[in-house]
Amino acid sequence: MSSDSTLALGPRPHFAPSDDAGEHGAPPARGTASPAPRAAATLPATVAVSLRERIVQGQFPPGARLNERYLCELLGVSRTPLREAFRLLAAEGLIELEPKRGAQVVAMSETRIREAFEVIGGLEAMSSRFACERATDAEIAEIRALTFEMQASHARRDLPTYYRLNHAIHECLSKAAHNTLLNQLYDTQNARIQHLRFASNEDPAKWDQAMREHVEMADALGARDGERLAGILRGHLQRKCDAALRALASHGVAAPESG
Repeated sequence: MSSDSTLALGPRPHFAPSDDAGEHGAPPARGTASPAPRAAATLPATVAVSLRERIVQGQFPPGARLNERYLCELLGVSRTPLREAFRLLAAEGLIELEPKRGAQVVAMSETRIREAFEVIGGLEAMSSRFACERATDAEIAEIRALTFEMQASHARRDLPTYYRLNHAIHECLSKAAHNTLLNQLYDTQNARIQHLRFASNEDPAKWDQAMREHVEMADALGARDGERLAGILRGHLQRKCDAALRALASHGVAAPESG
């Protein structure tokens, strides 16, 4: 497979086709818990939060077209706030807007996936160094508490709840760096690979390893050891990338690059 071949996340669930097709399929639910929603002060922002969660959890996989009529019925909104939500998600790089064809979930190539994880790994490593210098004791205690909760969800094999807590921990770590620009860059880039971070825990052994690494992260942060924490995070993100690509390949969609 060429390294630039487009990858899609797993077997695609049935979803509503374009308005022109005149059919109305519905995506299956894949879990009740989801990443902690961002602040949503307007209706379009609220709709964007809901759509983002569904994309992250794989209800609308990479390459899926987003049917306006179906989504208006699903979310109980008119087309105006829905289209504003599309624009918000397009600005994040999560969906693409095509003239006369509507909105489509972005499908990233293997090369782009690897590049995205490299960038996120670098941003998180930088945040971790700053966090070890600048985090308050309360912020460190919060990350430890979230890690304990995540261990409980891992023990129950509750992936949606585990993922929600995982997402919260990484966001708290980014905020603990107390660098607004770095936090904004992280949010923007991270939004593009959330569905891949979710998929990377399909392998139980990899999930167990990821949980152990989160305990190590909390310990390094508690010790304010920036270099150790940065190294753990870089390795953690690289393994997430590899696991996500293997998960895609296991569904018969594509094979990861060799080497």
